[in-house]
Amino acid sequence: MASGAGESAGARTSIAKQFFTGEEDTAIDMTTSEKVQELIINKDPSLLDNFLDEIIAFQTDKSMEVRKFVIGFIEEACKRDNELLLKLIANLNMLLKDESVNVMKKAILTLTQLYKVALQWLVRSKVVSEIQEACWDMVTQMKEDVLALLDSDNDGVRTHAIKFTESLIITLSPRTVDSDTPRRQEGDISLDKIPKDHSYIRYDALREEGKSALQQLLKFMVHPAISSINLTTALGSLATVARQRPMFMSEVVQAYETLHANLPPTLAKSQVSSVRKNLKLHLVSVLRHPCSLEFQGQISTLLLDLGMTQSDIARCTPAPRDMRKRARHDPYTEGKKIKIEPSLIEDDEDKEEPPPASVPKPSQVPGTQSAIDVTAEFLLPLLSPENVANLVLISMVYLPDIMPASFQATYTPVESAGTEAQIKHLARLMATQMTSAGIGPGLEQSKLRDEDTGKDGVEIEGGMESSPSSRDQLIKRRVSAVSLGQAISVLGGYGGKTQLSDTEETPQVKRLPEPILPSSQTRVSGTSGRKKVFRLADVIQPLTEVQTEKLTNMSVKRILQAEKAVARSGMAHVRVKLLSRLVTQFDGVMKEEVLEFVLEDIRSRCDLAFSLLYQEYNTYLSQLPTGTLDSYDHCLITLLSGLQEKPEQRDGLFTKLVLEAPLITESALEVIRRYCEDESRVYLGMTTLKELIVKRPSRQFQYLHVLLDLSSHEKDKVRSNALTFIKRLYERDQLRDYIEKFALNYMQLLVHPNPPSLLFGADKDTEVASPWTEETVKQCLYLYLSLLPLNHRLVHELASVYTEAIADIKRTILRVIEQPIRGMGMNSPDLLLLVENCPKGAETLVTRCLHILTDKVPPSPELVERVRDLYHKRVPDVRFLIPVINGLEKKEVIQALPKLIKLNPIVVKEVFNRLLGTQHSEGSSSMSPLTPGELLISLHNIDTSKCDMKSIIKGTRALPSRTHSPFQLVPFTCHFLRWSVSTHGPLCGPTNCKSVYTGSCVVNVWTTNFNFLLYYLF
Repeated sequence: MASGAGESAGARTSIAKQFFTGEEDTAIDMTTSEKVQELIINKDPSLLDNFLDEIIAFQTDKSMEVRKFVIGFIEEACKRDNELLLKLIANLNMLLKDESVNVMKKAILTLTQLYKVALQWLVRSKVVSEIQEACWDMVTQMKEDVLALLDSDNDGVRTHAIKFTESLIITLSPRTVDSDTPRRQEGDISLDKIPKDHSYIRYDALREEGKSALQQLLKFMVHPAISSINLTTALGSLATVARQRPMFMSEVVQAYETLHANLPPTLAKSQVSSVRKNLKLHLVSVLRHPCSLEFQGQISTLLLDLGMTQSDIARCTPAPRDMRKRARHDPYTEGKKIKIEPSLIEDDEDKEEPPPASVPKPSQVPGTQSAIDVTAEFLLPLLSPENVANLVLISMVYLPDIMPASFQATYTPVESAGTEAQIKHLARLMATQMTSAGIGPGLEQSKLRDEDTGKDGVEIEGGMESSPSSRDQLIKRRVSAVSLGQAISVLGGYGGKTQLSDTEETPQVKRLPEPILPSSQTRVSGTSGRKKVFRLADVIQPLTEVQTEKLTNMSVKRILQAEKAVARSGMAHVRVKLLSRLVTQFDGVMKEEVLEFVLEDIRSRCDLAFSLLYQEYNTYLSQLPTGTLDSYDHCLITLLSGLQEKPEQRDGLFTKLVLEAPLITESALEVIRRYCEDESRVYLGMTTLKELIVKRPSRQFQYLHVLLDLSSHEKDKVRSNALTFIKRLYERDQLRDYIEKFALNYMQLLVHPNPPSLLFGADKDTEVASPWTEETVKQCLYLYLSLLPLNHRLVHELASVYTEAIADIKRTILRVIEQPIRGMGMNSPDLLLLVENCPKGAETLVTRCLHILTDKVPPSPELVERVRDLYHKRVPDVRFLIPVINGLEKKEVIQALPKLIKLNPIVVKEVFNRLLGTQHSEGSSSMSPLTPGELLISLHNIDTSKCDMKSIIKGTRALPSRTHSPFQLVPFTCHFLRWSVSTHGPLCGPTNCKSVYTGSCVVNVWTTNFNFLLYYLF
């Protein structure tokens, strides 16, 4: 038998050794790991001390499953031997901060169990040593870390933190006879098993920690951004707390009421249905508890709102019990299940202390109603039918037009509306909303009660200090400097015995447990089973900086020279990748040499160029946020400049490099601008810039600005191409506003008395002394005039600038607007609107536009109508009528003739040409309101009181020489004969001139006008 037992033990030992003597780079078999754990912990615990360090060494393994195995091993080992907490708690603390989320969740689950194990271990200890105190301090610190993970970014971590909080609340609260404790947790420690006079664990501190954890959980559950899975988990945890700790049932039911009235707005429709289903399920489980009778009304109303029938609620309601028997029950019993030996120093007075009084439930304590209860009682008498009707009418103003989907999913018809139970439920719902908003009498009373409690505590403390008997009962406590407020060991005696050393009076900082780390020393073969690992760094010496640089340069040069050989082997892509990664790690001569090598034949080495560029950008990204673009910028500029300086290279490669570069820097954009200014490559450069604008939307306005600057370039070819591409981009809606704004800003420069330095130098904030020239004025108008035929509403901006500009600028504007205005056409609504609302000071601009529009074609009726209105109502200048005179009526023309013939003879001649139809040379027929004869007669019939004779004679001389029959006019005027003689005499000669006089004699002109006879005779 002995030999058999020895062989069995040897076999088990050999299995463990085989596990730890394998090669370090071999993957660990998890099945073998589980066998080793079963062997060491359950079958042969004597091996635990021997192989503990080796197993814990795997906590830094790269495999997530291995690290999770180590956590599980720590849990089982500490449950087997509580003393191992002193060694392993620090390792668990390290794993709790692991990068892997799954490892963190496993560590939280383990801490949930080990927290109870550590607390029970300290309670059973006769004397708590310093190292035990340090261990408990670390456990407490880990507890706070897990509670802080309620705000984690990971849903799964938050879920595990909720379950840990649930376990913490149950552990740090007393178990009662009504506690619904699962069978597997009956042996777990709780607050009722911890005596109040423990030497280290402080009962009151732990109780407050449990209440604080409950408040954190309640606060977490009502967060508006909580996820569906976290909310479902929190609902279950609160139900578990209510069943196992009935003293917290009031807080749980109020939390359920608050959640029911304020569901998180971030939940989807399906998630809302799921949350309501879980809320209903957990409310039923709470309702089944015997202690729920006091909250039956609230729970029943919630279940009715959630769609549960009254009969189903009645089946789940527990039967009433004899409350008198329960009233005599002590909620907890100190030291009943765990026997603790007396402390080192015992006081007789401590033994004579009466037993602690029973802790009543919160609902049984008078004057401690919650803020929601007080507010609900305040609202209940106010909820009369009239007040409720007014509230409904007022609230309807704030209702949305469309019913929200979440409301449709959660709405349940109200049963027994108007009953007392329903009114109470409504009052509680409103009280919940008001308390959440921070208003209501309940909240005010709660604040006042807290203040009074604080004052009473101060008075009681002062009374204790003044009482000698109270001073004798004071207990000296040693406070941990690591974690304030934690359990403190109790040592000492009466108040009169103050003979304590200085070290006891001054708190000492305890050293926290340190984790077990793998040993860096190589062990002798056979002692630990591990083989010595070969390390290259132990047998070689590092190279000097000069040697490293020399070897690197030689390596790069060999790789560069092996271009053809590598290409024949089919591994060119490997060579490109190797070069790009090597070169980007070094600056200086090596990088310049590689770039020069690429530019020597960039057509065949473009792959290497792109790889270098991408690798430089990747290096910049890996160094964020401290990285700079200097190296990437240098590489990109070198490649672009090299392509620009090599005219024999195909230009398509320049476009490809620009469009495929991961980022275009400011310097690279300047290179592209110079490329566009090259007249031999202007079209390709503009095409590249246009593609860059379209395909890089994140920085398209920066690239568009370069193209817009080129629209005022001094070179005609560059400027015309830029305007052509801008008009194409103007068709895109997302770019139109920016282009218009740029054009209008440039045109607005014309209002300055001198041209800004924007047109001349780099300093854009000052004005230069040189005056405006026709060329500088045109630079400000090129882009605007090219956009004017595409967007007619821009013409109003031109009128605004025109009124503020100086005379030289106005003359230039009048000369350059011919083509854009002609492109707009006289039927343009915006142009007609400009004529109709002619701004003051823009009369010459409007007149110029009218002349341009009617120079080749007759005016449209709409244009004539607006000019007529402008002339009669606002600007009575007869020059406005000249462009549209052949569109006026005969009567209007005759009325305007006295004013027209007073103008410059050149203008008068233009008027006559328009009236006689000789102005329009494009073959368009125009109907003149007057025939040539009527025009002649109208001129001779002008009243001399409206126009002097001299002006009439000058006006008649401007008439074209045509043959008419004026002698049928009766009566003749004096200046008619003068016109006849002056017009026909020089052309017809003396003989034919006689016919003029003969005609006048036939009609007896002297019988109608004696002046005519005098003129004829003399």
